[in-house]
Amino acid sequence: MEEKKQENNISTLEKKEAAVDLEKFGETLYHQMEQGEFPWIKMPSRSTENICYSPELRQYILGERKVKRSTRNIRHIRPFTQLVWTAFFAHQLSTQRKTSTLRDVYYSAQAYNMSFKDQSESDNVITDLETVIGLPREDFNVFPEERSAIFGDLTIEYTVPGYEGRQMNLTSHPDGLMIGPALTYSEFVKTSADKVIAIEKGGMFTRFIEENVHKKYNALLVLTAGQAPRSTRHFIRRLNKELELPVCILTDADPWGMHIAMVIISGSANAAHLRGLTTADAKWSGVWATDITDYKLPSDPLTEIDMKRLHELHRDPRYKDELWQREIKTFMKIRKKAELEAFSRYGLTYIVDEYLPAKLEAIK
Repeated sequence: MEEKKQENNISTLEKKEAAVDLEKFGETLYHQMEQGEFPWIKMPSRSTENICYSPELRQYILGERKVKRSTRNIRHIRPFTQLVWTAFFAHQLSTQRKTSTLRDVYYSAQAYNMSFKDQSESDNVITDLETVIGLPREDFNVFPEERSAIFGDLTIEYTVPGYEGRQMNLTSHPDGLMIGPALTYSEFVKTSADKVIAIEKGGMFTRFIEENVHKKYNALLVLTAGQAPRSTRHFIRRLNKELELPVCILTDADPWGMHIAMVIISGSANAAHLRGLTTADAKWSGVWATDITDYKLPSDPLTEIDMKRLHELHRDPRYKDELWQREIKTFMKIRKKAELEAFSRYGLTYIVDEYLPAKLEAIK
């Protein structure tokens, strides 16, 4: 178990070094002004033209193109000032061991008379800071709102101030435990699980808990609540890397469900500047387009927006493998989509008793 903690130890070290990196950023700007220069920064471009897919890393990455922002340019002064303030606020969080959410950063700026026109602008500047420093916002203690959860036989040990050394088993709460900052960076102590099942929807997550899926199939259950937040994707990766647990993903049978699974596996273009968020060997286990036909599931017609999304996925290099191409073509052919709950036509426990074991057997 000690060896399997290595990746989290690295992550914890980076978290401690975030304050140092932020200080170096500030020192660079100070020295520029001391030498009579207008402060400036150069960072990788996050434009779509500079985002490319890496087959070796199996995720999107940023290319070689750089952009420069200088206070000499009046149009750069506002975003530059916002970036410097965000670095200052992130440094406060890091050194004082406090956490914040994306929304909290936006509202906290108002207390400092820092102007963001909306949270979207604030979020974008935080992403710029990640790109400049080379660390994810979670290392600055900035997290998304909690909405995903985990349930199963895993004992963790907290490392956050005031809870150091306190242990908890993740079967302790019948609704699952929210994957927040404290859980994200906790230590893994022990588990009897031999797999992770990531589930898109809350209703099905609750059903799986009620039906003791964690015991029947020796699994940790993770609710992604739609598109998994980055902290949840990082946590799933930790379960896979540190505990060597294979990961299977269950989503609705539609192009959006496919994308939820793929972002866990290969990341997103929006996070091309980051590493450590993907679980490349995770498997999308369903619900597939072919399942709609094979299980004669209740379905709805695909909309034009759905079809447009399918064509986008068909061209996306992440979906080039045989399984993905087969399912995309099947969706296009049958022009139908189905929910995870569609299996209820055969009884409330059919998905647990029949469908799930067949899928788990297929990924062995």
